[in-house]
Amino acid sequence: MRRRAALSATAVVVAAALVPVGSTPASAAVVSLRSVVPAPASVQPATGVVHRLPAGATIQTAPAAADVGAYLAGILRPSTGYALPVSTTTGTPTSGIALLLSGADASVGAEGYQLDVTAAAIIIRAQTTAGLFYGVQTLRQLLPAAVEARTVQPGPWEVAGGRIVDRPRYGYRGAMLDVSRHFFGVDVVKRYIDEISQYKINTLHLHLSDDQGWRIVIDAWPRLATYGGSTQVGGGPGGYYTKAQYTDLVAYAAARHVTVVPEIDMPGHTNAALASYAELNCDNVAPPLYTGTDLGFSSFCVGKEITYTFVRQVLTELAALTPGPYLHIGGDEAHSTSDADYRTFMNRVQPFVGATGKTVVGWHQLGQADHTPNRIAQFWGTTTSDADLTAAVAKGDKVLLSPANKTYLDMKYTPETPLGLSWAGLIEVRTAYDWDPGTLLPGVPASAIVGVEAPMWAETLTRLSDIEFMAFPRLPALAELAWSPQSARDWDGFRARLGAQGPRWTVQGITFYRSPQVPWATAPTGRVEAESFTAQSGVQVVADAAAHGGNRVGYVDNGDWIGFAGVDVSGRTGFSARISSGGTGGTIQVRSGSATGPLLGSVAVPNTGGYGVYAEVSTALSAGSGPLYLVFTGSGGGLFDIDDFALTGTATPNLALRRPATADSQCAAGEGPEKAVNGTTNGGNADKWCSLGTTKWWRVDLQATTNVGRVVIRHAGAGGESAGLNTRDFDLQTSVDGVTWTTVSQVRGNTASVTTSTFGPVATRYLRLNIITPTNTTDRAARIYEVEAYAS
Repeated sequence: MRRRAALSATAVVVAAALVPVGSTPASAAVVSLRSVVPAPASVQPATGVVHRLPAGATIQTAPAAADVGAYLAGILRPSTGYALPVSTTTGTPTSGIALLLSGADASVGAEGYQLDVTAAAIIIRAQTTAGLFYGVQTLRQLLPAAVEARTVQPGPWEVAGGRIVDRPRYGYRGAMLDVSRHFFGVDVVKRYIDEISQYKINTLHLHLSDDQGWRIVIDAWPRLATYGGSTQVGGGPGGYYTKAQYTDLVAYAAARHVTVVPEIDMPGHTNAALASYAELNCDNVAPPLYTGTDLGFSSFCVGKEITYTFVRQVLTELAALTPGPYLHIGGDEAHSTSDADYRTFMNRVQPFVGATGKTVVGWHQLGQADHTPNRIAQFWGTTTSDADLTAAVAKGDKVLLSPANKTYLDMKYTPETPLGLSWAGLIEVRTAYDWDPGTLLPGVPASAIVGVEAPMWAETLTRLSDIEFMAFPRLPALAELAWSPQSARDWDGFRARLGAQGPRWTVQGITFYRSPQVPWATAPTGRVEAESFTAQSGVQVVADAAAHGGNRVGYVDNGDWIGFAGVDVSGRTGFSARISSGGTGGTIQVRSGSATGPLLGSVAVPNTGGYGVYAEVSTALSAGSGPLYLVFTGSGGGLFDIDDFALTGTATPNLALRRPATADSQCAAGEGPEKAVNGTTNGGNADKWCSLGTTKWWRVDLQATTNVGRVVIRHAGAGGESAGLNTRDFDLQTSVDGVTWTTVSQVRGNTASVTTSTFGPVATRYLRLNIITPTNTTDRAARIYEVEAYAS
């Protein structure tokens, strides 16, 4: 039996909502061919034609496309439960799914595809395996969102009939990940590769070196990794990739038709290298390692020959590990290098790239140096003209577009965004989407543009959920700019198609920003995987297994409990679960608020015959509110293996869910007020907001005037901390304009971990908590993990 790795006993994972992994019901509409992101070049629906994938379906591929067939089978098998055997063919199958390297429309080119769906078969044709891979990504989106689940769903698996003929606008469709300022391990990078390749991104630019860290082993200069890679922004252990790990990453990306472009930034952004080897400094004195976020202060010593020996050896080793055509040599923000030295340095090192058989890529300041064959200048400016870029184009450079005020995924969405920076401006989804790469720079001909890349700088990002939150939904927007013809793009159509991706990301466990600019689709109701733990794992408050990869097995013992912080029992009248039991059986208690909260219902579970032998159990529920807790009681060890469950009845929506919040204090860096709004901003780690020893306030904008009659606040004890830190005294206030406030509830002397204030209901847009100064000024006046608002 597989068991999940445990979270820490104090970790709280707060889900955005009840996360279903059940399939779309049979009566639901089949996904439209026109719903795909990025938008295809040509769509021809076939009215009334639907292909229903049968349990005995097969995947047949051209001999050279077996890997793509295996990839598709790996996506479909877990959710459908179908065997989907993969075999090769030289003919044209008349049933099942076929991936063929012949017969495609000539317009598809090297990376396009033709997808034909009939009642009998689904056939993807392309001229290359890359084209077939992108056709597979389109097919994924044409199936219900539940196809992304990692456990068996009931289906049906239906695809609308018709034809799509598609091809990319640009050959370079990129995403960049900064692993230097904060280091991200192999598993995180692989996950990001999977996520970006879904949207036909074909290039991953890895920023492998900077002032804060060097992230790749170079045998000729071993201290680069072991010393230069030993820290990161804010301190901490940093990290680096061994050559074997980097090779594994490159191969993993290649299997998803993603080319890795490694960057060694120079001559600036080099403090990690300079700190590792004193001889690279003009004064032969190594500076200390750097963990801040300033830039422009470091530079290689242009006048020393060892500098060029170093660069040549680094690039040679890196090129040998990287089969792709490009090496990125940075070249930006070299403020400590004179213009003359910059040109001297770049003119010396560019031939080193050519000697490895690679093409030079650099930030657009590279235009100051001589041109080399096929060189690409990556534009990151925020204006529509730039002298260095103009010089680069005049010398024959191609241009890769990464305007910081449109494509930098580390920029905040709004002033309230808890992560990211804002020096290039705020980038909401429409800002990222609503521009034309072909006309952005009047002085650059459209023929010079090779594509679009979305950089993700990591000054404020420390984990996968941070990366996802900043990338989604903006990365799919930029992917459409790079793939779709301009004629197929419009904001209103895109925002609707983008909103339909939300349930898919939820099933995949992708943390994303629910932009108010996008009409997010509501996921179909269905069953929730029950991720559970043994007693040795300690107290667990989880969201659902889909948010963590979704193993089907969850093993619990007598006395264990699981709390589903994102699953509200309000309005729910029934509970059912698929469960197996050994020992002597026992009961599942359904409670609200906590493991000792009000008992809403209890269901007996017999000995089903052991693990893997499942039975369906159910019970009616009495009225309750707050998050769901399942408590397991019985005798004997290893009582329960709970697969999934469902709540029936109508849920009461939380009006504060994912709404922007502001405050005048925070517990610590990265723990701002927005994290009390159901923790959706950071994946649920340490979601709290607090005020220390003085009167403070916290406010949430519901973004529309609506009736509110009940507010639930989860304090320190509900978040796994000491109940002694629960908020003592506070006023709850409402306002329609954010200026005039009315107190609707007062709480004094509170010791409870969860408080519920019922009033009105009152028409309001804003809710505010005024935390009253405690008598003891060393006391923590407020430590709030979650705030919820309901109509009644």
